[in-house]
Amino acid sequence: MDVVTGAMESLLPKLGELLVGEYRLQKGVKKDVESLEREMKSMHAALTKVAKVPRDQLDQQVKIWADEIRELSYDAEDVVDKFLVSIEGSNPTVNSSKLKGLMEKITSLFTKGKTRHLIANAIKDIKDRAQEVADLRDRCKVDDAVANAASINNTIDPRILALYKDQKDLVGIEDARDQLTERLTHDEGDTSNQPLQIVSIVGPGGLGKTTLAKAVYDSLQTQFNCKAFVPVGRNPNVSKVLKDILLELELGNSMSDIATLDERQVINKLRDLLQDKRYFIIIDDIWDLKAWGIIKCALLDNNRGSRVITTTRILEVAANTGNVYKLEPLSPDLSEELFYTRLFGGKDKCPYRKRVSLRFIL
Repeated sequence: MDVVTGAMESLLPKLGELLVGEYRLQKGVKKDVESLEREMKSMHAALTKVAKVPRDQLDQQVKIWADEIRELSYDAEDVVDKFLVSIEGSNPTVNSSKLKGLMEKITSLFTKGKTRHLIANAIKDIKDRAQEVADLRDRCKVDDAVANAASINNTIDPRILALYKDQKDLVGIEDARDQLTERLTHDEGDTSNQPLQIVSIVGPGGLGKTTLAKAVYDSLQTQFNCKAFVPVGRNPNVSKVLKDILLELELGNSMSDIATLDERQVINKLRDLLQDKRYFIIIDDIWDLKAWGIIKCALLDNNRGSRVITTTRILEVAANTGNVYKLEPLSPDLSEELFYTRLFGGKDKCPYRKRVSLRFIL
């Protein structure tokens, strides 16, 4: 939980101590501390909710907001610790590396006469930052996004959203799509004697593996006799996965037609179907080699230039599945473009672009 909530657990009691202790806070400083305490309590409650949702299922804006809160909590704790040290002579653990220019200004002039004035300014700076992050929380609709993520996690396969994204809304996918397409088609020509080629896209959750696979699938599917796009998942029912492949490849079937078939029967039926066809199949989100081993039994290498794309988060699985394509994170410029696109509909539509600094970009 500390990784998620930063220094909140230790900061909140210290803010309370400042308010109830006999520190003779100036009226303005006390109001700033009270305001900071209220904001931090609210943010702590929101961060606790964020912690309950797997990070890869969180909206990008929520991740940005949560990271900002964590950094703010560390900086705020350092300011409070400096104040307590100056007043009591105690020596709490100070995370000085986190407090850059703000604390350099304080420590360089750390004398009894100036300490309170400097601390007051530092607390005001922290309070102002807290208000900015609170505004970002409202702008990002963090509470709604977390609630939606939790709901999706419980009721809907999150990969569905990636499958049906509008191509014009995608950011930074063009290069990866073109590279992967080139890898799959560089031997194009006479496909009558080309072996089956398998490419495995690997990368962390939320990086866009499913979206990339779907983009390549959409661009190449017309070149094949039959095609399928089937999810697997962490704890798959392999028999159902095989039946889903069969249903997509042979559209005349219904689930009732194949419901009673066992894995071996479905594999045999798939191999018979694919024997004389050039096929293109996406196997999305593989987590272990055992499931893949069974699925691969159905993917007949018929020397007709067939292609298979798999996606996985696990490099070992990718390396034992096919030709590895490692999906890289977005560049800083594309990350910024994605941030403004998702939050405002475009960078040129941000009403206070200069106020939203690049430190908010992951």
